[in-house]
Amino acid sequence: MTTPFEPPAPPPARRTLTRPGRKLGPIAEETSSAHRAWLEPLRDAYLDSGLTLSCLSDRVRLAKSKISELLRGTGLYPRWEILFSLSRELNMPYWPLYQLWRQAAFEAHKSREWIERCTEKTVLTATHAAPPLDHRAFRELVESHYSLYAQVFLEDDVRDAAVSDTFDILWLRWEEALASADTRRFAWNVLRATVMAKTPHVDGRPEFGWSAFDTVALQALTAESDRADQMAESIGLFKAMSRLPDHQLDVMVLRSLCGIPPEDVAALLGVPPATVQSDERHAVHFLESVICPPETEGNTA
Repeated sequence: MTTPFEPPAPPPARRTLTRPGRKLGPIAEETSSAHRAWLEPLRDAYLDSGLTLSCLSDRVRLAKSKISELLRGTGLYPRWEILFSLSRELNMPYWPLYQLWRQAAFEAHKSREWIERCTEKTVLTATHAAPPLDHRAFRELVESHYSLYAQVFLEDDVRDAAVSDTFDILWLRWEEALASADTRRFAWNVLRATVMAKTPHVDGRPEFGWSAFDTVALQALTAESDRADQMAESIGLFKAMSRLPDHQLDVMVLRSLCGIPPEDVAALLGVPPATVQSDERHAVHFLESVICPPETEGNTA
């Protein structure tokens, strides 16, 4: 990353729309993160549309109760043709919606045959579903760094899926991203949530993947004994890092494990460089206090 991303001028703020009838209930707590990845943008599109469930029901020829279930993540996992019809009525790009729906279908233990049957009645062509130009420019600018961050926590195939899902979610929510206080910060929050949803956690804190051991310090060592010592040191470091606040953890991962310069970290996170420096300083102070605590009077020889 040579220059920070300058987000386009945000569109006008959205109006708060009111609609007659019963208020849509919240998403069910048991809904998986993969399911939420496409469901939340779909709900937002519905809520912003001003349409009622009755009106939407008439347009897509589906019972109002079924649409309500779908928008709350309850009932059976929906077939693609239903989402395709809803996406057209809600003016949503169907390609990223399909990609996220398909990924969640696999995680819901739907077979490949079931997924293929669901798409028989719809025409899906990626060539006619290009994302906005500024979205593509943003992706080209940050994708390699997003992959470096994701690889610290995830295996290669899961990492690639997490990064791909991130840009699909951003495509669906691009207008919202542009309308946010900072597009870069909005996008980073989407990446982080997507990566952490796929990362194993222990006691609520993320575990580092094996790729996190592929650090500059480890690569510089040749002797097996030195590498073993460094590996043990790295395990202790990673355990301590997992206890950092989220923003400090991200800064340390990007700076220490990915080797990204501080000004580029600031551009990725959408925060001032001084914030990155402060987060790094506080994180290092915490890690030093945990890994190398000062000797107390009773422990001195």
